[in-house]
Amino acid sequence: MNVLIVYAHPEAKSFNGAMKDLAVETLTRAGHDVVVSDLYAMGFNPVAGPGDVSGERNDPDFFSLPREQTAAYEAGALSADISAEIEKVKRAAFVLFQFPVWWFGMPAMLKGWADRVFARGFAYLPGRKYDTGMFRGKLAMVAATTGTSADTYAPDGIDGDILTVLWPIHNGLLRYSGFDVLPPFVAYMPGRVGDDGRKA
Repeated sequence: MNVLIVYAHPEAKSFNGAMKDLAVETLTRAGHDVVVSDLYAMGFNPVAGPGDVSGERNDPDFFSLPREQTAAYEAGALSADISAEIEKVKRAAFVLFQFPVWWFGMPAMLKGWADRVFARGFAYLPGRKYDTGMFRGKLAMVAATTGTSADTYAPDGIDGDILTVLWPIHNGLLRYSGFDVLPPFVAYMPGRVGDDGRKA
């Protein structure tokens, strides 16, 4: 199976980095072909805008991201960095998103990747959402770390149920575009537990 890991953490030696490395090692050993988009190491530009279109815009007088994405995708005129990531997503049967939960969501770097790479025309269109979504038949999963304990992310915890926290990603990004979403793997506060806790 072709696997894409979209990894968003600024520190390669972080627990997120170790999780990513273990995923690559485990999946490769199992015979899968694994590609990693290490967004910070790549210096990926997370800011969507007119620069996402190479060549002439569809409407030079007013920039509408969805309209320009659709026209540029259909014309093969998205910027080179977006096009390269789109090819990785096209090839992948399984996409794993690895990141720390910051302020109850994904890091801005990863959100920007989604804004730019899950372009209208490629990732969604009117009538091509959820069960009829563009990525129907592909698998997606979140692997994340938190800064606080599992108790705080329990259904009655002060931070709210982790599945509720991840709902905008699971449903609003992944299911919306047609992925079959696997249950997340969450490592709770790895920076505050000892080696035994991290190994568990």
